[in-house]
Amino acid sequence: MAPGLLNLLEKGDAALGQQFERLVVAHHARRLKRLGQAQVLSVRAGGWAAGGSPPREGNRVDVHADGAAALAEIASAIETARSWVWLAGWFFSPDFRLRAERSQTLRELLAETAERIDVRLLAWAGAPLPLFRPDRAEVRAVGEELGDGTRVRVALDAHERPLHCHHEKIVIVDGEVAFVGGIDLTSLAGDRLDTNEHPTREGRGWHDATSRISGPAVADVAEHFRLRWQEVTDEELPPVMPPGPAGDVEVQVVRTVPEKIYRRLPAGEFTILESYLRGLRSAERLIYLENQFLWSPEIVSVLTEKLRRPPNPDFRLLALLPAKADSGNDDTRGQLGVLVDADRGAGRFLACTLHQPGPQGQPVYVHAKIGIVDDRWLTIGSANLNEHSLFNDTEMNIVTHDESVAKATRLDLWSEHLQRPAAELDRDPAEVIDQLWRQLANEQHERRRSDRPLTHKLTLLPHVSRRAGALRGPITSLLVDG
Repeated sequence: MAPGLLNLLEKGDAALGQQFERLVVAHHARRLKRLGQAQVLSVRAGGWAAGGSPPREGNRVDVHADGAAALAEIASAIETARSWVWLAGWFFSPDFRLRAERSQTLRELLAETAERIDVRLLAWAGAPLPLFRPDRAEVRAVGEELGDGTRVRVALDAHERPLHCHHEKIVIVDGEVAFVGGIDLTSLAGDRLDTNEHPTREGRGWHDATSRISGPAVADVAEHFRLRWQEVTDEELPPVMPPGPAGDVEVQVVRTVPEKIYRRLPAGEFTILESYLRGLRSAERLIYLENQFLWSPEIVSVLTEKLRRPPNPDFRLLALLPAKADSGNDDTRGQLGVLVDADRGAGRFLACTLHQPGPQGQPVYVHAKIGIVDDRWLTIGSANLNEHSLFNDTEMNIVTHDESVAKATRLDLWSEHLQRPAAELDRDPAEVIDQLWRQLANEQHERRRSDRPLTHKLTLLPHVSRRAGALRGPITSLLVDG
């Protein structure tokens, strides 16, 4: 294709994409205004989300990356529970194993625990039409397998918006400990039981993360479960009293709950979006994102502004994303093109992905949902950076402004991805990105292009220009959001 014609097509694609994004953003602004929550989109930089649960002092937060570590923690907490266990998630596999070295399945773990204490499991009821998985029939069968012949109480939540779901992944134990993150207790769509090394194995690897919190914020996680359980079953569970202090970390539990799906929350809640906008707008030197998707125009507009008018000469935006997302891949790639254009060759933006090293290495699916700003703001949970998670699916994240937790989490993640000790990375983030991340990502990308085996997990994620085909996500949002 002639360069002039190609340039003309790219300009047309960009114009079309921008027009659709303006429509989506205007639609969401009108929707939030109708709900009396217009301020969500215009919040100032910094601070806590104004709606929902307030920030709670006196917590401990531990971040566990990848299934081998995180799932073992969850299993141990369930096994040692004294009073009750509540679980809520997108989908559960009865035969899912939480420990590689043990054959025990999720069904066996919950059934054994339910013999001595109360165990309740709340799952999304599945897609109403069998157009994508899991559908209603599949979830009903799983619910029966988990509940029949056991004392586990199972409820299926069909209070969803059209084409959307219940997506949070939470486990609450005795009202004292809660896990809030991105790890589903299922093997559907991929095996979550992977290690930090992501060695070559059958199928693709899986990078994910969850948080383990103890302290007063646990009661806010439990209250969300209580609300949903009552809406689905009409059974009111007893309130969970906030536990005593367990540390010195201030934590806010934030959610996406669409309007008009629960009677007790008629106007919904959009504090995950509010938190991200506050955190990203406050960035001075570093934004680090791990996410399954990056195509929310509300989020990308903030990132674009940071790249066009960097708040500091050493400002960097680093994103870790899947090589190919299960859905929405074209939308993410289109937005990466927007960010590359905004960077204007300054080298402040870098997008990477992960692969299993070696000659037969498959992609490592990035499913984690983590945001870190300036080593002083951290969020982790179930929310992707797309319109599903920020407006239409039920989601839960935690947010902290604790510098020690934010920095330790970043260094642990960078140590995993760069395969270097965290102590070697405890220096200027811009220097580490420019000298290590970029160099490794480019080297491995060239190896892939020349069909040579990868020697490292990290590789560059190429961007593409915006295309009409990349607008499925924004168009879907416009049509089904209501």
